[in-house]
Amino acid sequence: MKLYSYFRSSAAYRVRIGLELKGLEYQVIPVDLRAGEQHRPAYTARQPQGLVPLLEDGDLAIGQSLAILEYLDEVYPEPPLLPERPGPRARVRQFCGAIAADTHPLCNLRVLHYLERELGAADAQRAAWYRHWVAAGLASVEQMLTDPASQTFCHGDAPTLADACLVPQVYNARRFDCPLTSYPRILEIEARCVALPPFARAAPERQPDAHD
Repeated sequence: MKLYSYFRSSAAYRVRIGLELKGLEYQVIPVDLRAGEQHRPAYTARQPQGLVPLLEDGDLAIGQSLAILEYLDEVYPEPPLLPERPGPRARVRQFCGAIAADTHPLCNLRVLHYLERELGAADAQRAAWYRHWVAAGLASVEQMLTDPASQTFCHGDAPTLADACLVPQVYNARRFDCPLTSYPRILEIEARCVALPPFARAAPERQPDAHD
């Protein structure tokens, strides 16, 4: 398998976590988002949205991190990243949606660039935008974690897709100096996750394209 990735992309980070939790071998193909490599014709021919990640598994090419993660769970079912029963599966997907659909898209690189280049937002305004939406997203996740179904991890006693989404979002929140003290449950679960070897191997600083 090949994973087209950028080391600081939280969407690519999610997929790396999933691949590592599954114990799957894959080759990272770096795509430098800062240099605009995602917009080059050779890449958009593979991924028409011009986004990372992109997973190639044989002749199959899949974009969108959640689609990739669910594909991996269906084709390589052990260990499972989604619970077996419909109710718990929906709960894990709720976590994923809260982060990957409702929080991250408002704060990613292309949105911040649009605020700067098209709307003239200053650095402080862009930082305020980022922190506002991260706070809104993490506050909702923190509340969801009060449910007894959240135990060692976001759901139950083993990492799921919810944890694969949560850890990259917390990583990015730290990068942008977002206050995190209001989210003790999130920080407890994140600490448990990053102590695990699969999460450590997926970390941005461990990637071949990592730089300051």
